[in-house]
Amino acid sequence: MGIAIVAVVIVLYIFAGFYTDYLWYDSVGFSSVFSTMLITQILLFVVGAALMVGIVGGNMALAFRVRPMFGPGMFGNAQGADRYRLAIDPHRKIIFLIGMAVLALFAGSSTSGQWKTWIEFANATPVGKVDAEFGIDLSFFMFTFPFLRMVLNFLFIAVVLSAIAAALVHYLYGGFRIQTPGGVHASRGARAHLSVLLGVFVLLKAVAYWLDRFGLVFSDRGKVFGASFTDVNAVLPAKTILAFIALICAALFFAGVVRSGGMLPGVALGLLVLSAVLIGGVYPALVEQFQVKPNQQAKERDYIDRNIKATRAAYGVDNATVTQYGAETEAKPEVLQRESSQIPGLRLLDPTVLSPTYQQLQQIRGYYQFPEQLDIDRYKNPATGKIQDTVVAVREMGAPPSAQSNWINDHLVYTHGFGFVAAPGSAVDGSGVPSFNEKDIPPTQALGKYEPRIYFGENSPDYSIVGGPQGSNPVELDYPEQSTSGQKNNTYAGNGGVPIGGIFTRFLYALKYGETNLLLNSSINADSKIMYIRKPIERIQAVAPFLTLDRDPYPAIVDGRIKWIVDAYTTSDAYPYSEPHSLESLTTDVTSSLQPGVPQVPRDNINYIRNSVKATVDAYDGTVTLYAWDDTDPVLKTWQKAFGTIVKPASDISPELREHLRYPADLFKAQREILTQYHVTNPDSFFGGQDFWKVPEDPATKKSKQPPYYVTMKMPGVAQEKFSLTTTFVPNNRQNMAAFMAVDATADAKNAKLEILQLPSTTTIQGPPQAQNTFLTDPTVSAQLNILRGSGGATDVIFGNLLTLPFGGGLLYVEPVYIQPKDEAAGRFPTLQKVLVLYGQRVGFGDDLETALKQVFGESGTTQPTDQNEGQTQPTQNEQAETPTQQATVATALGKAQKAYEDAQAALAANPPNWQAYGTAQAALKAALDELAAAQGAAANPSPSPSPSPTPAASGSATPTPTPTPSTPPQAP
Repeated sequence: MGIAIVAVVIVLYIFAGFYTDYLWYDSVGFSSVFSTMLITQILLFVVGAALMVGIVGGNMALAFRVRPMFGPGMFGNAQGADRYRLAIDPHRKIIFLIGMAVLALFAGSSTSGQWKTWIEFANATPVGKVDAEFGIDLSFFMFTFPFLRMVLNFLFIAVVLSAIAAALVHYLYGGFRIQTPGGVHASRGARAHLSVLLGVFVLLKAVAYWLDRFGLVFSDRGKVFGASFTDVNAVLPAKTILAFIALICAALFFAGVVRSGGMLPGVALGLLVLSAVLIGGVYPALVEQFQVKPNQQAKERDYIDRNIKATRAAYGVDNATVTQYGAETEAKPEVLQRESSQIPGLRLLDPTVLSPTYQQLQQIRGYYQFPEQLDIDRYKNPATGKIQDTVVAVREMGAPPSAQSNWINDHLVYTHGFGFVAAPGSAVDGSGVPSFNEKDIPPTQALGKYEPRIYFGENSPDYSIVGGPQGSNPVELDYPEQSTSGQKNNTYAGNGGVPIGGIFTRFLYALKYGETNLLLNSSINADSKIMYIRKPIERIQAVAPFLTLDRDPYPAIVDGRIKWIVDAYTTSDAYPYSEPHSLESLTTDVTSSLQPGVPQVPRDNINYIRNSVKATVDAYDGTVTLYAWDDTDPVLKTWQKAFGTIVKPASDISPELREHLRYPADLFKAQREILTQYHVTNPDSFFGGQDFWKVPEDPATKKSKQPPYYVTMKMPGVAQEKFSLTTTFVPNNRQNMAAFMAVDATADAKNAKLEILQLPSTTTIQGPPQAQNTFLTDPTVSAQLNILRGSGGATDVIFGNLLTLPFGGGLLYVEPVYIQPKDEAAGRFPTLQKVLVLYGQRVGFGDDLETALKQVFGESGTTQPTDQNEGQTQPTQNEQAETPTQQATVATALGKAQKAYEDAQAALAANPPNWQAYGTAQAALKAALDELAAAQGAAANPSPSPSPSPTPAASGSATPTPTPTPSTPPQAP
């Protein structure tokens, strides 16, 4: 009775899981996905279980059938077998059935777990390209080869298990007997049976040898991934020979059925092992050692070329254009003036820094929250009417106050977030906080009217019960307001969620969540719905399990709704010759630590990727929509054959949604990692690897790789600015700039090309880490940063994203500087206070971007003079009105600064540089600047000041090399 109750409970839980899954898929309109997956997995489970039980169980039954007619006790030394047989024989049927059931469970589960492999095989779509070695369409390697390997592995396991099980049965029932002396004796039936099984095993080995020939395109033996010289010229013929030898050996094993004795099986086994060692192992090793290694560059040239072409095609970087870029440090004044006039609209707000600012200024109530990393999108500025970079976020529901946390509040009251928050990326108010153009509750709707409620988001509750009949008392907290109750309530009226009004459905969900309140709570009525699987990534992954999703969903106001936009990829690990990488490692940078526990990034290797699908999730009703962004992708076509029309054509994308689509960040990260090596297309140069690059570390945090940045900019030779995704490269063993890469990130450039500006290998243009070092070692910057830190370091200085822009034939660095109180109890948040600019060796540090640019290029676009007798600052009216005492104080402070500057230059000029003296001089310079600031009654540096900026040494150098200052030494007014 107890066993029956346990069985019923288990069945109920299993049924509850399956049925509630069906209800969820039906509620989102993807029931075909659920049925296709379920039917495929059930069929594979049944086929796998039946085949394994049929093969293993059949051989066990055959072994029992051919057992000797005499009992094992007739032989003098079979007492051990007798004991086992006497113990097992009375229960052999139940033991057999239990054993087959366990075997069926494991075999069926393993086979059903390979449902994706089966679907790709059954729906394989030709790629239209052939591999370089066999001339076979790539679809064979991507879709067919993995399935054939799966089948072969299944049969190997079945035959091995059959041989073991049959041998045990033969032993128990006298087919094998151990005699002393005389050794092992076998009956004719046992010998014939095992000879056939061994023959089948060797026959499968022959098939495996033949199939392994095609698997050489995935070899990692050579310099690069894919078939190498040794693979093609030694391993390939060896596999062919071994396949024929295995066929001969299989025939010898089969001959053992009719010929008594162990000579033929012994000969077959010896021949197989010897040939495998000599032909399959020793011969390729000799070729590798004595032909390839002494001449590896020449021998591997053609195979490296195959790898380069395949890798570039598989990762979609074969259309990348490389332009040689001189990166001048000086430019014509008219060029600088023309280009600098377009820079002040550059995005300064850093989405990785500003989350606390949004939280403090737009949280409204403590139960709302913003993500740790905000997003970049494009919106029309209501004030100017121009499209501009905008930092966006949604105000999601976090959790009830801890004192009010209970099941009703957690799941029936605090159900949704409210509102969209946006700020132009280049605008702050006088205190350094973003100038929000979409904000508050109720929202201003400056970006257009939209439904503000967020029921589906990145931080939504696990599940919520919503809805009710019209006219019923609202239960859900909608938003706070100035009223007697202090809040406005709401009843959900959308189409999202699974109806949960029926008692049977409530019972199943109570089982699913282990929560009796789902059955007993009186607020749940006939019109109630339950919402779960609410995170955009989880919803899309559930309805499209064949897709790999970008880790950064971003919200947008589209057609009157807030919609989450997610880039989705089709991937493969079976593209011939293409270099495999872990997708997680390819896409990890300093921003990844802000998104822990992201489930969609796989931990296995890929060597093919396409941004084939754009997906959206409606934040109000959870509607998932998939669009075929790359309808030429063979992987997407294969899955579309299996799942029908769940992916809509790109022509269905509305114009408003298209405005917010962008080039995906994770794809760009993967492509830039590939291009650190595969920008080199000459096999000989690739073999040497002298021109390989790397992604620099993030100069602000020094924790990981610098992330790519979305920013509106223009490439050299292009008249119009474009919303772009950018990154930088440095050489493998140095920190100076090697290249700059950008791609048009707008949806208008559906097949956008990666554009690389490659600097000469002998360039000394500073890379991002060196640029950061130049900022920090500039005396004026250092002095003012100390002022920003306040007395006793009460304020933290936070450096934002260091943007790199092609500018005036060179490279311009722009970095925002934020301050934030150290006292966490003060409701602290970062505010933008300063902007750093670097062009060549000229540093600007202003209250805003325009001021910093003027410091570098001058009012009219001309550069600051470097001669000490030029460009003197003229006294202003206020300075002329100073008293003699004030003038003397200023002159004294400037004299001290001049002396400190000269001491610093002398310390740098020493051989080797005297860094201790240089540090002392820098301290004296700071003190003089502070004295000067105090004398003039302002914190800012009032006149041009020395800016010795020692450039850090290249990696591996003993000491850094000083760089001449472009600034004018201080002069008395």
